[in-house]
Amino acid sequence: MEILRAKTKLLFQGRPLSETHTKNSELNIKEIDEGKTILSSYPRRLVLELTNACNLNCVMCGRNAADFKATAFDMDVFRSLEPVMDYVEEVTLMGWGEPTIYPNFIEMLDIINRHGARKYFCTNGMNLKKIKNAIFDYNVDVFAVSLDGATDETNSRIRRGSKIDVICDDLRDIVRIKKERGLTYPWINFVFCAMKSNIHELPDLVRLAADIGLNEVKVVYLTVFEPSMLEETLWGQDELVHSVFEEAIKVAEELNIAIKLPHYVGEDVAGDKEHKDCFVSWRDFFLGSDGYVRPCMSTPVKFFQYDMNRDFMDMWNSKEYQEYRKNVNDENNMDDPCKRCYQSSHCNWNKRRSFIQCGEKFSPSWEIISHSNFLHDFPVSCLSF
Repeated sequence: MEILRAKTKLLFQGRPLSETHTKNSELNIKEIDEGKTILSSYPRRLVLELTNACNLNCVMCGRNAADFKATAFDMDVFRSLEPVMDYVEEVTLMGWGEPTIYPNFIEMLDIINRHGARKYFCTNGMNLKKIKNAIFDYNVDVFAVSLDGATDETNSRIRRGSKIDVICDDLRDIVRIKKERGLTYPWINFVFCAMKSNIHELPDLVRLAADIGLNEVKVVYLTVFEPSMLEETLWGQDELVHSVFEEAIKVAEELNIAIKLPHYVGEDVAGDKEHKDCFVSWRDFFLGSDGYVRPCMSTPVKFFQYDMNRDFMDMWNSKEYQEYRKNVNDENNMDDPCKRCYQSSHCNWNKRRSFIQCGEKFSPSWEIISHSNFLHDFPVSCLSF
């Protein structure tokens, strides 16, 4: 059984793409391999942070250690990106908040579907019942559900406001519909944030995922952003991690479910480098909920404010993007946030700073701009900071 340890240049291979989407993806991969800084290809993925608000209050969330201002995506900006959706392979709805609480979430799925791009979102799972029909109506290819325990006691202690029975019941219903319709998609996985107090439940979480009928369990290590969570770090817990991971792999093999694990400390392919080879600034166009273009979600760096009147390719090949592509894998010239990367697929798990970011500037400063009045449509209970 192959254990996938980190992302590759390729995205999730969902439904067949159009010829236009396919040609753009092939060109983009070619330009990554050639190391070009000015691209003829569009990105392969739009990553849109719909809001940084959330309906949960997880104990380990970086929002507890950052200066968060409530922001929400501008639908006019979203519509201005429609022509780009004719080229990008995937549109991903995720960021520092919960995308499914955004009022126009289902409308966005509909619009993306019309353009033939694949659809992916990450959720805490508490709104699955509300979006269940849309998942099938608009052909969602893949979605991830965050669950940090195999028992309600553990999961609700970590993910405050999460209810494991509600999530699992809704997932069983979605899997039932998928099977009844003879569908291959959506591909569904659990994402498990492994820390000292919950890692022992990972094998049972694999069992739970298989019992529901999910496709995969993905594990990420906890990155600690504030001192109160230091006792939960798995840095220095190599024996515990090896033991639990090996048991989880065995369970996954027995139950024929995929499992994706981070590298063991000392075995990360990055070796002594600051981070694994990063291709995100070639592949992804990340737009924050405050309207600022950023190289990725896991950095305080901001490029510029998105301008609906500016040509997209001019933004995609801006001096900011060109410099980032030039320097992101150059250890002598990459910026400081890249040197202490904590993004789960690209950071170097051989280094302590991937596990512990206390006192570091790890997130952007969200700026309140005109379109943030969309937040008036949110129930007060959703604005958890």
